[in-house]
Amino acid sequence: MEFVHKSVLLDETIKYLNIDSKGTYVDGTLGGAGHSLEIVKQLSTGRLIGIDQDSAAIDAASKRLIDYKDKVTIVRDNYSNIFNVLKELNINSVNGIILDLGVSSHQIDTAERGFSYNENATLDMRMDTRNEKTAKDIINDYSEMDLYRMIRNYGEDKFAKNIAKHIAIQRNIKPIETTHQLNDVIKAAIPMKIRMNTGHPSKKTFQAIRIELNKELDVLKNTIDKMIDLLSPEGRLCIITFHSLEDRIVKTMFRTNEDPCICPHDFPICVCNRLSKGKVVTRKPIIPTDEEIEDNRRSKSAKLRVFEKNKNIRVY
Repeated sequence: MEFVHKSVLLDETIKYLNIDSKGTYVDGTLGGAGHSLEIVKQLSTGRLIGIDQDSAAIDAASKRLIDYKDKVTIVRDNYSNIFNVLKELNINSVNGIILDLGVSSHQIDTAERGFSYNENATLDMRMDTRNEKTAKDIINDYSEMDLYRMIRNYGEDKFAKNIAKHIAIQRNIKPIETTHQLNDVIKAAIPMKIRMNTGHPSKKTFQAIRIELNKELDVLKNTIDKMIDLLSPEGRLCIITFHSLEDRIVKTMFRTNEDPCICPHDFPICVCNRLSKGKVVTRKPIIPTDEEIEDNRRSKSAKLRVFEKNKNIRVY
């Protein structure tokens, strides 16, 4: 299946990256290279590093960027390893980094990847197919309490407890191995009148499983500071999120890097000596236009936030 993915907030992201034609940029979630292609078009002597853990994305991006291969380096890895990736390339700092989080259209539309509740397939949901653990393992091996906590925390589903209970009952009868098997269990756990007036009943649980399996929030939380440290003075970090859990992390960590002081508010001067690393460029998140949402329904929940490194600050 051809890797097709519409880049969300493309024009806005390129604008906020404030691209220097001689600069070095990292696309930490390369995907189909939609953002990367527009970045590399603006580079003269600059360089683009593309990182992705999905082999299908690597293949698609390599083909899409073939005309710019002298300016592009593509690495199969998780963006959490950005420091080591750049170190191996002898790069100490970069002018900009972009993350386009969440699952790609290609991953959703490729039924056998098991990301979609609309297609019947083996429960998989691995962003990196080299990993042995799959969604099927989570559903069948996690304790009922751990399932409940996962669905509550990562899916924010008010029926999390009942869904976890139904999963535990059903898997004792027969292992839950496919997306449609799981759909049936989730439907049975949610009252009919609720299901009639909301979106697909499996949406939140599938999101929770995917986040848990791929450690998406942990990776994001543990990498933002590292990425900001890697920025050159006035370099920018652009992050596109697709649900409130991701956005909350980005918003909070950007603000903390802008104002890291932990002194009590009634202290006349700062004594903790925690210095600001930069500023939040986007006080409110940038969201898609009505036209973009109409053209690409999956962009509806997207939010772009941007952080800029201080002008006078040492690089990592």
